[in-house]
Amino acid sequence: MTIEQPATRPDNPRFSSGPCAKIPTFSLDKLADAPLGRSHRAAVGKAKLKAAIEGTREVLGIPDDYRIGIVPASDTGAFEMAMWSMLGDRPAEMVAWESFGAGWVTDAVKQLKIDAQVHEAPYGRIVDMGTLNYDNDVCFTWNGTTSGVRMPSGDAIPADRGGLTICDATSAAFAQDLPWDKLDVTTFSWQKVLGGEAAHGILILSPRAVERLESYTPAWPLPKIFRLTKGGKLNEGIFEGATINTPSMLAVEDYLVALDWARSIGGLKALMARADANAQAIWDFCENRDWIANLAEDPATRSNTSVCLKFTDDRIKDGAAFAKAVQKKLESEGVALDVGAYRDAPAGLRIWCGGTVETSDIKALLPWIDWAFHTELSAQ
Repeated sequence: MTIEQPATRPDNPRFSSGPCAKIPTFSLDKLADAPLGRSHRAAVGKAKLKAAIEGTREVLGIPDDYRIGIVPASDTGAFEMAMWSMLGDRPAEMVAWESFGAGWVTDAVKQLKIDAQVHEAPYGRIVDMGTLNYDNDVCFTWNGTTSGVRMPSGDAIPADRGGLTICDATSAAFAQDLPWDKLDVTTFSWQKVLGGEAAHGILILSPRAVERLESYTPAWPLPKIFRLTKGGKLNEGIFEGATINTPSMLAVEDYLVALDWARSIGGLKALMARADANAQAIWDFCENRDWIANLAEDPATRSNTSVCLKFTDDRIKDGAAFAKAVQKKLESEGVALDVGAYRDAPAGLRIWCGGTVETSDIKALLPWIDWAFHTELSAQ
């Protein structure tokens, strides 16, 4: 079957799952107010960091009694900071259905060597969260960035849990409805749904998490960048803009600009609606073709941000080579950059659908996937 090359191209071909597409209105001159060459501890630096913290609270609807801190090393740094500082007080339930969750399992079991029950599901599926013991600490990803599988809700998490819930929400924050009353520790990086620059993480603590930090001392030594307490009390400065190490004020300014854009379009609900529309366009495309499918097996668990697809045609001789060829063809035509599946995931495509992506660009991309698939199939 031969398909004519589409005439329309996406205006922005950037569909990477991180760092993700910049906000649609982005331009470098919007960062002109960044206090470059100034100390982040100067009044202007502290004010910018404080504004980033409070803007996060406002747009995400985070409760007033939750602490929000900007920490080093992206979401990975934030999540490992939480694990190293809080785990070990009691047994843990380690949950994984994709590569980053599997990494947190390795940290707990092989590095920290704590008493942990491991719950895993293959790519495309999810662990039954209702089977966990929530009197233990529970570590999990809300949205599997590398599998395209997400939590359908937080209903399985009990309000009267004895342990902490520690949630990696890096590709969920700003695109999915996070139930803050069910989450004690939440981490993400602004390089995902708001298209910010890399290397900074956000750490959000519930009052229960703060209580744990102030009542429990881990058995292992903590590096300086993981230390959240001072003299047995929470280091409140971290959650007021006094970061542990030096942040990029240019990256902070970029985040502030993205938060302003989010407010201007209608806040969290509008961001979620944009992601939903983007993902739905791809889901509809897959429904009308018998050679491509969503990697997430249950529609209720399909991610609306990192949409992962698999090729299902029996005529494909080498799945991994075929998927890579399709991805390279899309890139060579300049219509989709960085859409290959994650290196540890099943072969296929991964298309970012977060709120900074325009639905018109998703819709312009889809005929190109059709074209690339049939072109490569004929070339086998």
